[in-house]
Amino acid sequence: MLLIIGFVVVLVCVIGGYALAGGHLEVLWQPYEFLIIFGAAIGAYVIGNPTTVLKKTGGAVVSAIKGPRYNKAAFLELLSLLYSVFKLAKTKGMLALEQHVENPHDSTLFHQFPIFAKDHHAVTFLCDYLRLMTLGTENSYEMEALIDIELETHAQEEHEVSHAIQNMADGMPALGIVAAVLGVIHTMGAITEPPEVLGHLIGGALVGTFVGVWTSYGFIAPISNAIRSTHDSEMRYLHCIKSGLLAHLQGYPPAVSVEFARKALQTHVRPTFYEVEEATQKLQPV
Repeated sequence: MLLIIGFVVVLVCVIGGYALAGGHLEVLWQPYEFLIIFGAAIGAYVIGNPTTVLKKTGGAVVSAIKGPRYNKAAFLELLSLLYSVFKLAKTKGMLALEQHVENPHDSTLFHQFPIFAKDHHAVTFLCDYLRLMTLGTENSYEMEALIDIELETHAQEEHEVSHAIQNMADGMPALGIVAAVLGVIHTMGAITEPPEVLGHLIGGALVGTFVGVWTSYGFIAPISNAIRSTHDSEMRYLHCIKSGLLAHLQGYPPAVSVEFARKALQTHVRPTFYEVEEATQKLQPV
């Protein structure tokens, strides 16, 4: 929503300011300039990126418009889930988790936490490492190194789209200059025309430079930043799981392990210690 509000502000302030200053809006309508700039930008985007990035672009833009999926309530639910998992492992042994890990979609434990259960990647992430623990993995340092490798790989994959869109933004001013140069070439072919005709052609050519710079810094680069910010925020969800798993692997009680996980969260989405305590006390036994 904030992305849309920002777009409206950029559009109204720039176009509105131009109109209020006495500019003629009809001069800005140069469809052939737009075709050159945006057509070349889209073509370059297709050339410069693999199919996987092209397929993820639309979804990434939509996710940036919606904003991060996880709020304070979602993290409170996650901490409650981790508490349930760790408590079950402490009281009944790690093998008690096997049925939930091997069939997470049928797990009565995971179904108590619908936000987590709907996140396929988070479910797979947690179950993979719980499975290693049920198989006898006990070295927390080796586990941490393995988790860090996966998180780094996942972050690189998630940032591919934002990097690609940022590259597009970086190229837009140059494409605007290309459109402007072509407009000037067209104007040179009409050099014998009267001044009012030449003025219209030159103005149309300069619109290309304006559109390239404006769309780059006013729209496309902010989209890239919004996508990157959204992905970084969602990575905290996995980092929270990581912190809890490592604390549990080191032998801490469930409440302490959950506190490790809570401390990994950003302050604006971090539940208080007492909120977590109250939520865990209301949990149904598995």
